Amino acid sequence: MTAIADLLAPREAGAVCAVASHVQRDLIACAEAYSELFPAKPFDGPFFSTIALANTFCAPWLNAEQLRPANRITMWIFAVDRLMDLLATSRAEIDAIVARCLAVVDGTPAPEGDPLAGLLAEIRAELATSPAFPELAEVWQDDVRRMLDSMVRDWQWKADRAPLPTLDEYLARAEFGYSLVFVSHWIATTAAPVTETGALVAAGRLVQQIIRILNDYGTYHRDVTWGDVNALLLGVERDVVDARLAALIQEADLRLAPLMATNRPLAVFLARHVTFNQGFYGLADYWGSR
Repeated sequence: MTAIADLLAPREAGAVCAVASHVQRDLIACAEAYSELFPAKPFDGPFFSTIALANTFCAPWLNAEQLRPANRITMWIFAVDRLMDLLATSRAEIDAIVARCLAVVDGTPAPEGDPLAGLLAEIRAELATSPAFPELAEVWQDDVRRMLDSMVRDWQWKADRAPLPTLDEYLARAEFGYSLVFVSHWIATTAAPVTETGALVAAGRLVQQIIRILNDYGTYHRDVTWGDVNALLLGVERDVVDARLAALIQEADLRLAPLMATNRPLAVFLARHVTFNQGFYGLADYWGSR
């Protein structure tokens, strides 16, 4: 239980929530502009408020404009996930989704009438205005590809009911999009020159594995119903997964410690996402009712 002395002061909480309210309105406006991607079910009001609160509380020193790329790429990831996980009925449909997304990651204009590619192109165009983009563009592009590859593997596993991966294999391939959110945030909030790229990329991907497990804890019953892959459905005991989570958190602490001195805002963003998700999952989920 959190001690009363450790709670966020009301004035500070109010300021963060004020920024989050602006963020939420921007997300809603974006969803209205791309309404084909974001139907009211499952993208209800709490969905947008949760995204807004998560990224705002993890970087409470930033304003809504500075947080926009991270927030918008987050909602775009959910749109891709919905199309692949809930709507696609064949590998051909999955491959078409991937091709549409990859066509714009290098800067190719999105085809008219393609909202999925259109939103990704809009996000990329905004990121490209950052002075850090030239140095981090390949990292961002790679994370888009890695996330899509992971989603394809998950879809194929569900379609084929293939042998379950081991926990190690599952975590190594758990590119569900958090690293892409982090890199988008990194680009949007960092001036050139970029430093310690390798260490920050590795830290972001490590935090991604932590959040994957925390998400699996919180969505276990839903994943059983939907037939999704989940760390708790791989044939290992819960205490094994708990131990792996504890080890990953300890490793993240060690990796982030030196970055706190050299890239503090980004290191704090990663650290706060770990603790935010520890508090969030088990009590709530991003998805609304289908």
